[in-house]
Amino acid sequence: MDNPFDRFLMHPPATRLTGMARFGLDFLWFGIKELRACLFAGLFFVAIFSVPRAGLFGIARYDVLLLIALAIQLMMIAVRLESWDELKAITLFHLLGFALELFKTSSAIGSWHYPDDAWSKIGGVPLFSGFMYAAVGSYIIQCWRLMDLKIRHHPPILFAVLLSLALYANFFTHHFIGDYRWHIACIALGLYARSEVIFTPYDRPYRMPLLVAFILIGFFIWLAENLGTLFGVWQYPNQIGAWATVHVGKWGAWSLLVMMTFTITLFLKDIKQRVHIAQ
Repeated sequence: MDNPFDRFLMHPPATRLTGMARFGLDFLWFGIKELRACLFAGLFFVAIFSVPRAGLFGIARYDVLLLIALAIQLMMIAVRLESWDELKAITLFHLLGFALELFKTSSAIGSWHYPDDAWSKIGGVPLFSGFMYAAVGSYIIQCWRLMDLKIRHHPPILFAVLLSLALYANFFTHHFIGDYRWHIACIALGLYARSEVIFTPYDRPYRMPLLVAFILIGFFIWLAENLGTLFGVWQYPNQIGAWATVHVGKWGAWSLLVMMTFTITLFLKDIKQRVHIAQ
């Protein structure tokens, strides 16, 4: 991408700081890059928490949120914060997420529901909901570039793809043939046990187990989901009448979904060369 702010973040001025001062600079730059990577998600969730339940200017809340999500996405393309290739991947995340929403909210399943009326609902699911999944994809794609991510000892791509397909299928099939997510999680633990992500907050690289990154991102998505249900944007059956926290098991589900989203980003042409496949 070619915008001055991102260029500055990715190529900061040289520094001679050492010790705690250097660590503080790295930590500050890490925070700034994280905020930048979360731009789509941050703006979108601010809208979710800000738009009143009654909507705005006679427009239903879910319809307003759809318009805001589209405006944010167009803005990011217009000011070159995202490329058209990245938009294609983000659109895929939207479609996969929306398909999952349609199934989970169906009358036969009823895992959660969207209580408000809107013109932009299809099968009881507002179109803006797919953007919540797209926001996760946008964050990961932005991190690849801003943090100059590199992966060491990634499992063979075919295995990662098969694992992601099994995971996505399990979200649907566990209602009929049993839930195998923990079996999938155990396989993922074995596949990614050696995998490391190398990230650069300022100009010095750091390492982290890739599985830890998946778990941490999943945790923050779980927190955001709690806030979303607190504001009544969607509800689980146990939250009707009085709000309750989202079951902690959803943290694990989100972490697995992050892993699947991460695997999809590996097919972007600018990312493939940064992945070292374990032998």
